[in-house]
Amino acid sequence: MSSCVINFLTPDGLQPAPYHANSLADAVQYEPHDGVYTLANTFNHGQVLKLDAHLDRLEDSARRINIPLKLNRTALREALWHMILQSGYDDVRYRITVPHDTPDRIILSIEPFSGHPAEIYKNGVRAITLPNVARGNPVAKTTAWMHDRDSVPLPPGIFTGLLINDDGNILEGTSSNFYAILNGELRTAGAGVLPGIAQQIIFEIAPSILPVKREAANVIDIPLFTEAFISGSSRGIVPVVEIDGITLGDGHPGPLTQKLSAAYAAWMQSHLETLENS
Repeated sequence: MSSCVINFLTPDGLQPAPYHANSLADAVQYEPHDGVYTLANTFNHGQVLKLDAHLDRLEDSARRINIPLKLNRTALREALWHMILQSGYDDVRYRITVPHDTPDRIILSIEPFSGHPAEIYKNGVRAITLPNVARGNPVAKTTAWMHDRDSVPLPPGIFTGLLINDDGNILEGTSSNFYAILNGELRTAGAGVLPGIAQQIIFEIAPSILPVKREAANVIDIPLFTEAFISGSSRGIVPVVEIDGITLGDGHPGPLTQKLSAAYAAWMQSHLETLENS
C-alpha cells in the first residue's frame, strides 16, 4: 500500500493524482521536469515553520522561469490540512509542486515523517565535492534540478555532495545550504545559490554566536575548517565532519555548530504556527 498521498489542487478543489508512489522520493519520477517546488514538514501534528516564506520563494522561483503564479494561500493551507487529516498520519513531510504548463494544477504530496536519524546530528556526516555538477538556475528551486540531482551517484557512507564553481568555491549542497567555520567566522556563499528557508533562521541567530561572512569558502581551505554544517528545512542543522576524506576539527560536531543548533531549535519552537485556519 502506498504511504505517499498525492492530490492535485485545482480551481475545482482537490483531485486524486492519476498515479501512486511509496514515498516523496518515489513520486519524483511522475513529476514534471519543468516546474518549481518547495519541500517542508509539519511539527506536533499540524504546526508548520515559515510556510509563507516557502510560498514566497515558490512564487519567486516561478517568476524566474516564467510561470505566472499567484498562490491562493488559504486554499493551499486548507488542502494540505485536509490531506493530513484524511491520511491519519501524525506529522508529514510535504512537497508543493507547480508544473510550468499547468500552474493551476498544483501537485500536493505528503508522506509520514518522524524526523531524521539522531546519529546524523550526534556524530555528523561525511560529504564530497562535486566539481562536475552544476545547477542551471541556482536561485530558483526547480523540478529540473530535483530530477538532475537524483541522477548524481554518491559513494557509500557519503551523506551529501557539495557543488563548487570553477574557482573552487563551495556553493551549496545538492539539497541544502553549506557553511564552514574558518578563522572564527561563519562562511557561506552569498550568491549563486538557492536562498534557503532554514538559512533565513541561521542568519538571524548566528550573529550573536560568531561573525557571519556571506562569502563562499574555497576547497583549498578545507583542511583549515574547524567546523562545517549543512542546513535544510526538514533537517535543520546537520554537522559535517569530513569533506573529500579530510577530517574537520577532531572529527566530531564542534562546539559552535552545537551552539547554533541549540539556538536554531529554540527559535523554531517559538515560531511554529498552526496550519489549520492560520
